[in-house]
Amino acid sequence: MASFFEKLQQGLSKTRDGIVKGIDNVFSGYSSIDDDFYEELEETLIMGDIGINATSRIIDQLREQVKEQHISDPAKCKALLIQDIWQQMKIEPGAYDFEDKKSVVFVIGVNGVGKTTSVGKLAAIFKKKGKKVIIAAADTYRAAATEQLAMWADRAGCPLVTGKDGSDPASVIYDAAAAFKARDCDILIVDTAGRLHNKKNLMEELAKMNRIIDKELPDICRENFIVLDGTTGQNAIMQAREFGEAASLTGIVLTKLDGTSKGGIAVAIVSELGIPVKYVGVGEGLDDLERFNSAEFVDALFGE
Repeated sequence: MASFFEKLQQGLSKTRDGIVKGIDNVFSGYSSIDDDFYEELEETLIMGDIGINATSRIIDQLREQVKEQHISDPAKCKALLIQDIWQQMKIEPGAYDFEDKKSVVFVIGVNGVGKTTSVGKLAAIFKKKGKKVIIAAADTYRAAATEQLAMWADRAGCPLVTGKDGSDPASVIYDAAAAFKARDCDILIVDTAGRLHNKKNLMEELAKMNRIIDKELPDICRENFIVLDGTTGQNAIMQAREFGEAASLTGIVLTKLDGTSKGGIAVAIVSELGIPVKYVGVGEGLDDLERFNSAEFVDALFGE
């Protein structure tokens, strides 16, 4: 059975074929480091979905290092480039401390990105760590969402708190908070409605849910994760910005990295938004979501 790293490496093969081949062509196509070299490298990174801001930072850093280290051979720049990308993606110490505290994890994002499946997979990760997990089905607008979540909650072996179709999501949060206390749970995961067409409603809903959590579960650790689909490229950044107006985002769950040619978007998202990728998904199985490892990601992206 393939390890998670092998799945990640396999999943990023299309991205690797695009970005790495392009970068290698630049490095081998120039005999000296000049403005044309940097310009073509910049264009290659942008075309590989690394994004304009992230690319600018990487190129600026590379220029500085080349100057400081008196490098004249373009081929010697590759290791520096990879190191710079790894630095941008690095997870700060303490990013996963919430896993070992009493926590509420809000999971938000548009429909179709793998939000509900990510809730089930996160529940499985926490359960495996020996945590008592409870899930709140606060997307009450789509009956299919609750049914799908019930299936994933069952697979993860975690209880699910639901409401009536079309009911106020805040009432589900109230019931979930009561169940959380009564059962002495460790982590409450909340699946929220995945629509963006009415941001005002979304903001009001999230604010209302937050007020209930503040009141019913004071002094509890809070995480707001946005689920983004790795295949959507630059659209993922727009979605994160929009949702970021409704909730203070603390992490990204990046799904569907298997088979996408747009894996470079992970670098762009982190650079553009300053929000870390905390979990990545590379398949449909319950175990196909794991903590993000920046060194593994860069290895999978640039490894031979």
